Amino acid sequence: MSKDSIIISDLAIGYAGRMVQRHLSLSLPAGELIVLLGPNGVGKSTLLRTLAGLQPALEGHTNLTSLNPEQLSKRLALVLTENTAAAQTTVHDIVAMGRYPYTSFLGGLSSQDEQHICQALDKVGMSDYAVRMFNALSDGEKQRVLIAKAIAQQTDIMLLDEPTAHLDLPSRIRMFRLLGQLAHEQGKTILVSTHELDLALRLSDRVLLMANNGLTLGTAESLRKQDAFTPAFGMDVFAEL
Repeated sequence: MSKDSIIISDLAIGYAGRMVQRHLSLSLPAGELIVLLGPNGVGKSTLLRTLAGLQPALEGHTNLTSLNPEQLSKRLALVLTENTAAAQTTVHDIVAMGRYPYTSFLGGLSSQDEQHICQALDKVGMSDYAVRMFNALSDGEKQRVLIAKAIAQQTDIMLLDEPTAHLDLPSRIRMFRLLGQLAHEQGKTILVSTHELDLALRLSDRVLLMANNGLTLGTAESLRKQDAFTPAFGMDVFAEL
């Protein structure tokens, strides 16, 4: 049985004066690619940001809540949809930021750090771009570099918000397969918020479905049998695929 790496207990998420979801309780296993699906505005990005410590929980807690920033950076890597402002920064240096939790006080990179950077770039097909300026890349290329940064960070949890938003179809398929491979081979919990419904259902291990009444975790087939998608999206999504 997989070990649970994310444990959510009676969690409420949102912002000052606006609660988005409450009474969320759930455990997510290690070694799986889990896709976070749900309609716009239901709180998917808010959940990821709360788990990553970018905003506080309004109520409840997670097993990550008590970690200080340094500890959290060694447990969890986050890839957001917003492009990183990185004027005059090379692709190599962006990915190198993922190694900062492990560098010396002076921030120097060891030969082992450089090896992790090269391996991460190779996994996302960006090895030939290492010396290019990040801001000169296309949106899709930037997204792949940010995913390489998360890979180089070597955490047991990866959270990604729409990581395939700017990729073409072959690249989206390859990215989902890469994330699944990382989860299975390295025992990572990889939680991906996405609107790529068809790919998500085909290539993920489980689905974390977010609706107005909370979270439901299961395989795509088990959730389909429960007819969980229809009330969440207001339509029979399988009939439209």
